[in-house]
Amino acid sequence: MKKIIIKLLHRLVYRTSLQSYIIKQHESDLMSLNQKQVTGNNFTFYPETIISNMQNNPSNIRIGLNTHVRGTLLIFKYGGKITIGSNCYIGDGSRIWSGENIYIGNNVLIAHNVNIVDTQAHEINADERCQRYFELISKGPWENKGSIATKSIVIKDKAWISFNAVILKGVTIGEGAIVAAGSVVTKNVEPYTMVAGNPAVFIKKIN
Repeated sequence: MKKIIIKLLHRLVYRTSLQSYIIKQHESDLMSLNQKQVTGNNFTFYPETIISNMQNNPSNIRIGLNTHVRGTLLIFKYGGKITIGSNCYIGDGSRIWSGENIYIGNNVLIAHNVNIVDTQAHEINADERCQRYFELISKGPWENKGSIATKSIVIKDKAWISFNAVILKGVTIGEGAIVAAGSVVTKNVEPYTMVAGNPAVFIKKIN
């Protein structure tokens, strides 16, 4: 009985070690693949990081020094660029999706589960939307934007975007501004101010 238990323990340890090795190898391969899809030096990706460069052009996703990305960076096949400065943080579960241009300055903190999207994503006209969806499913990502509206987003240095916030197309977040948790930003935010709510409104000035 003792020998059987020892054999079972050996098998369990072996399987656990093998599984751990496979997981680590998969994570290493994924991070290596992610790094090939962007341009930059001395930034940090994590196992949960997702890079989706549908254009296969690393120069259209640029990341600065000492920036840590735990979330998703995505540029559409029909267009989009993402530039992230130095000393920034992109939290777990956050999505930065670009069909036009998203520029993030230096020392910007973006918490978890934030959505920053510079595109309307789909068409306003229902018939066109249905047709384009069918094309997406049957033929893959669109190579042309069609009537989807896009407009650049700018987040300036030292801004802080708190968790669950949403930043929509055409918005500029001023230097040092704070977007409170759960806010939906549809208009520009002045430098060194705090906004909150849905839609986000001015709360106070920040010294």
